[in-house]
Amino acid sequence: MAYERVVGPLGGERFDVLHAIQMALVHNQWAKKPKKPRDFMPEWDRPKAQSPEEMLAMLRAITGMKGGQEEHVDYR
Repeated sequence: MAYERVVGPLGGERFDVLHAIQMALVHNQWAKKPKKPRDFMPEWDRPKAQSPEEMLAMLRAITGMKGGQEEHVDYR
């Protein structure tokens, strides 16, 4: 764990993609219903995509919590 904190995670970048491709190859040799590599990709903790209106509402809420005042700025 200490080593990974200094130099980063062990293994190459995007080994998850490599393993997903390998899993799809192995699975599709024996399965009746083939799958694609994306079916084996892990789902990382990514936030759900927000609309521009949702992002603006979040910024307004944070500004209000920090005691700031909203200025009229046209973000479009």
